[in-house]
Amino acid sequence: MMTHRMTRRRFLHALGAGALAGGAVGGYAFGVEPVLRLIVKRWRISHPHWRAGLGPLRIACLADLHAVTPWMPPTRIRAIVEKTLALKPDLIVLLGDYVDGVRRFRTGLVPVAEWSAALGRLKAPLGVFAVLGNHDWWLDVEAVKAGLNAADIRVLENEAVPIGQGNARFWLAGLGDQLAHPLPGGGYRGADDLPGTLAQAGSDDPIILLAHEPDIFVRVPDRVTLTLCGHTHGGQVRLPFLGRPVIPSAYGQRFAYGHIVEEGRHLVVSAGLGVSVLPVRFMAPPEITLVTLTA
Repeated sequence: MMTHRMTRRRFLHALGAGALAGGAVGGYAFGVEPVLRLIVKRWRISHPHWRAGLGPLRIACLADLHAVTPWMPPTRIRAIVEKTLALKPDLIVLLGDYVDGVRRFRTGLVPVAEWSAALGRLKAPLGVFAVLGNHDWWLDVEAVKAGLNAADIRVLENEAVPIGQGNARFWLAGLGDQLAHPLPGGGYRGADDLPGTLAQAGSDDPIILLAHEPDIFVRVPDRVTLTLCGHTHGGQVRLPFLGRPVIPSAYGQRFAYGHIVEEGRHLVVSAGLGVSVLPVRFMAPPEITLVTLTA
């Protein structure tokens, strides 16, 4: 993973230099798409594991907030929250990386108390749940947990909880981060425990798995109905004819973005909301991801 992350950094630095020299394109990539654009990306997934008795489930996913000024100040976070609430989801999930991931060009950090208070307005009939991302661990994981808890957002760290819907139920499982601990010689040691997390879920009920990085999907068993992830930012840059040049994943383009189906297993990777490494997005606009799961 270190190789992929450093490759993305080098690429975005080169892109940033080119964009600054590119006039209008550079202005859009730095000053318009990451700051002013916000889309709702909708996915509708029919799955045989999802019982008819559960009914359609609308899940709003918010990923990779990366609170920092001027690109993700509290005012923008509050606007994202209001747009999410207007979608009237049954369940809201936060997929990690709430803190700053930008070192260059930022004008200030957003304190945990401010971004968590903005997220505290999120409410849904079946609850609001969160997992942590790599940047949360690298900066101050305990402060991030405390901020989310203060906002009445439950953090699932290798934990599965039952959620009732009608006369049936499903399990919501949240995985620890896979890049939590950087190692002195390179690479990472994760805080994730997939077998232990899934063992908490009833064997006959559907499971929705939350994880920050999508690379875990290669190990997700068939019993998981749907896996939801962030981390990639949809590449953060999508070039005409070339696609997404760099994805921070050991599997390259395989889990870059969107609804991915492999051997009947379903994964949705959100493009997220913020920016990392450099404050640039191009043809990969910030998004609220809305997934409707049906029988």
